[in-house]
Parts: sequence; structure tokens; C-alpha cells
Amino acid sequence: MGGSSRPFTVTRPGPLLASLFLIWPDEKKKQIRTWLKFQAITVNGRPVSQFDHPLQMGDTVAVRTDRFAAPKTRLASGLKIYFEDAHLLAVEKPEGLLSISSPAEPEKTAYFQLTEYLRHKHPRSRERVWIVHRLDRETSGLMVFAKTALAKEVLQSHWDKFEKKYEAVVEGGMPKESGLLESDLDESNPHHVAVRPKSSRTRHAVTRYRVLKSTNQRSLVELTLETGRRHQIRVQLAHAGCPVVGDEKYGAKTNPARRLALHACFLRFRHPVTGEELRFTSPLPKPLARLVKI
Repeated sequence: MGGSSRPFTVTRPGPLLASLFLIWPDEKKKQIRTWLKFQAITVNGRPVSQFDHPLQMGDTVAVRTDRFAAPKTRLASGLKIYFEDAHLLAVEKPEGLLSISSPAEPEKTAYFQLTEYLRHKHPRSRERVWIVHRLDRETSGLMVFAKTALAKEVLQSHWDKFEKKYEAVVEGGMPKESGLLESDLDESNPHHVAVRPKSSRTRHAVTRYRVLKSTNQRSLVELTLETGRRHQIRVQLAHAGCPVVGDEKYGAKTNPARRLALHACFLRFRHPVTGEELRFTSPLPKPLARLVKI
């Protein structure tokens, strides 16, 4: 973020929206319009949503960090906020953090940390986040949380239609440069998903892939989910003979980065209220990029 959480003093009069584009040239125009729409922009400390509000010399413009985080805000848990408005949060989850609580760890989760973040300024607030989807604890990358029950319902009902891409560093080489991984998965064992012949106990899983880079030992693969089954990518890559690096559960022999080499790198979906298209990209973490010398 190019500093929009800090106040900016206006040196040239003009309409608000056009001035914001000049003040923060590194920000996407869509992001600035969203801040404006949901009154996250303040002029002289007062929220303004009128795009043609006339700015005067000496006016102070800022993003309301008490209400919406400035993009790339990092929380203590390592969660990074990419986007926030009145309806949803898009975040980058670090590896090792649970999406939602388990009996063993009710607090060290993305869900808990984000609820705490929303209530920080108002400890008695009933504000909370709603889980829309999950990432495995060992997987890093982009996640979306709803801030209202309605947003959760709309996002979940359309989740299969949204575009979700992952990057994985795998052992060995894929059979082709690009293709389709298609299988039937048995999820009845909560700890270990398996490829099985089609039956009433299995669910069909489809993943598109393309190889981005190959070395003698490993490949960097981009994966696009057509379905959303538990451990889908990990199981299908292992079944193809190319387990994700660090995934001992599904047959990986190496773990040089001391973590699962799987990262949710791209999300594209419709805003549950405005209907506008939102897209987020998260770069491959450096410890994983080093595995294929990027």
C-alpha cells in the first residue's frame, strides 16, 4: 500500500475520486472506488462517499483504518489483509495457521484472529467473521471471510463458480505440460483421503493443471480447481506420481522448505452485494520459489 492509511494534505483543488487516483497511483482504481463507496475515505476526519466531493487546498484525506484495514495490513498471527469492506475480508493465510478452531486450538486460527481484529476497537462489539471456505493448516494463501450472514450465504452458494488457483512445487515431473486430473475421492477417513473406484462413498474431483517450470528434481505446477474436495490437490498429485514437496502424508520423500509446498495464489469472484468482479493474486512464498530457483 502506498501509504493511504496516513493522512494526505491536498495541494490542488479538484473532485475527490479523480484526486484519489492521483494521490495513490499505485492502488487499483477499483479498490479506491470500493473504499469510497463504503465510506472508508475521510476528508478532514469525516467519511465521504460522494465521488465528486470538491476538495479544497489544505484538506486532509485518509483511509479509515479504524473501520477498514489498509491493504497489506499484517496481523500478529501473520495473516495479511488484502481487502476489506462492509461485507467481506480477503486475506492471505500463512502456513501453519488453522482456518477454523479445533478442540485443541480454539484461538490460534484465522477465524479467531479476524474476529479479534474486528472487535479490537470495540471490545463489546458482536461483530464477527463467517467462514466461506477453508484452507488446510499446512497450505498458505488467499482466503475469503464474510462479515455478514447474507454475504456468507451468497458467497457459499456461488463458490463453485468462482476461479481458484493454486501453485504447488511437486516431486518429479508431471506426465504432460498441461492436462486434467480427474478422480473419485473417498473422504470417509477424516485424516486421509484416498482415490477409489466410483461408488456411493466417493465424490468426483476435477483439477486442471499446467506446468510453469521444471528442474531435474521438481516442478512448479499451477492448479485450477473445478471441484472443491478435501485434500483434492494433494491426493490427485500424489496419485499422478508427483506428490507435493513436504507432503509426507501423501507420499512425499523430501521436505527441504520444512513446510507443505502448496499455496493458494489466485481468487476471482463476484462481490456478494455489489456484483462487481474482485480478483486477488498472492505471490509464491520465497521458501517455495527457491525450490524451483525462481
